[in-house]
Amino acid sequence: MTHIKPNTLSIAGVDPSGGAGIYADLKTFSALGAYGCGVVAALTAQNTQAVTGVHTPPVDFLRLQIDTLFADVRIDAVKLGMLGSADIVATVADRLAHYAARFVVCDPVMVAKSGDHLLAKNAVAMLKEALLPQSFMITPNLPEAGVLLEQRAPETVKEMYRAAERLRELLPLSSERWVLLKGGHLPGDELVDLLFDGDRMVELPAPRIDTKNTHGTGCTLSSAIAALLPQAAGQMRPVEAAVRHAREWLLRAIAASGDLDVGKGHGPVHHFHAIWPKARP
Repeated sequence: MTHIKPNTLSIAGVDPSGGAGIYADLKTFSALGAYGCGVVAALTAQNTQAVTGVHTPPVDFLRLQIDTLFADVRIDAVKLGMLGSADIVATVADRLAHYAARFVVCDPVMVAKSGDHLLAKNAVAMLKEALLPQSFMITPNLPEAGVLLEQRAPETVKEMYRAAERLRELLPLSSERWVLLKGGHLPGDELVDLLFDGDRMVELPAPRIDTKNTHGTGCTLSSAIAALLPQAAGQMRPVEAAVRHAREWLLRAIAASGDLDVGKGHGPVHHFHAIWPKARP
């Protein structure tokens, strides 16, 4: 029997520099053996240093993008990134529910690496009300966890444990749902992420890599997980296996980011580090 590659969809914004958003997601899908599709939920004027403008499509056209794609293409997993407004969040949530989309990985993009806000405040409530119930996994960083929980961001691993538990309470309790709380904002030479399904808490440590090239790491990790979840079936603890694989791949992409020369700010990770020829010393 021929192995069918998964079709993975990114619904997110466009970053012209290619380090984040849909362009980064498509690179990630391709690097990890999935066929990438994209629905544009926002356009940004952005580089590695700043976001200078955001334009969102009419919701009717956003709905048309989603409906036209799902009418023709089998979608095996969905990554959600920058959605921008409450109307866009509500539209995406409605269509994902209509198509009973599987493996929805929601990266609640709220603030860019440059500090620019990417999600309107009134959209946060809609995200919690309409979109999180459709999500198989959410992947907030610590500031995003603080916004979702309406409290200050966790400042220790111990506080991360409680935050992960509370975040899980925002998801449907009657079915399999996961929280990946990313601890990269904590100080120290080692970072810790927490993976929690409401029952088992898994600590995922990793060394901190000394580089400024971290533009789009959140987008890239969530899209890597979306690409790998359909491929992890049959493995022991498939969700944990997909997340571990995605994190290991991302760490190598960050470590190889110096092989690229993109922009003067926070540069992108090297999505094709395992495919392209190695840079000469």
